[in-house]
Amino acid sequence: MMENAIAKKEMNELQTQYTSTEEVILRRRSVRKYKKEQVPQWMVKRILEAGRFAPSAGNSQPWKFIVLRDQKLIDELTEDVVKATQKGCQLLARKWMQPLIKPMIRMKPNRFHPTPFSVMPLLADGKLGLYFGAPTVILILKDVRGVSNPDLDCGIAGQNMVLAAHSMGLGTCWVGFTKMALEADKKWKRFFNIEFPYEFISSIALGWPSGNLDGMVPRQTRSVDWYEDGEKQNIY
Repeated sequence: MMENAIAKKEMNELQTQYTSTEEVILRRRSVRKYKKEQVPQWMVKRILEAGRFAPSAGNSQPWKFIVLRDQKLIDELTEDVVKATQKGCQLLARKWMQPLIKPMIRMKPNRFHPTPFSVMPLLADGKLGLYFGAPTVILILKDVRGVSNPDLDCGIAGQNMVLAAHSMGLGTCWVGFTKMALEADKKWKRFFNIEFPYEFISSIALGWPSGNLDGMVPRQTRSVDWYEDGEKQNIY
């Protein structure tokens, strides 16, 4: 009876309070302003371990991580992304390109979504930093030979890393625009030794946040279909 009472109490507490893991997930925000102070190496290693322990189809672990902690290197990579966005904006502004924009969006709706399109001019004009002053950047590569869906597996590994970083008091931000530098100039692929079977997926800015940006924010609830007891339930 005593064991049942304790279990019931724990369940009641669980029902009314978030666990520490849930707190990390719900309170984490993307950080876009960092202190110059470098992150200790042991923290970065722990964060990489969190990524390495992510589940993957067939435990194929179809990823490779590249850590950048050299400010000159990060600045040079940033400059090349800015140059690439400038060229992209100039190209899109030409009259003969206008009829091609909608077909491009239809062909690659994710890549040519209005959100990245709206960010490109800000990057090109220097109004938005690529890594926002983060002293460490982690590149995530996928192994195209991975089982089933290596893109998804790399995303899970990255999520593990940003949550681990948040639990340590660090800030992170996903940065996809790094791809523009890798595509615009093959020197970066040569420099980072990115060749088959690896391809760039995304990158993560990592550092000490400048200010306390944590906190739960309102989120739109997406549709959830719930089937139980042989029929569709009105749970949400």
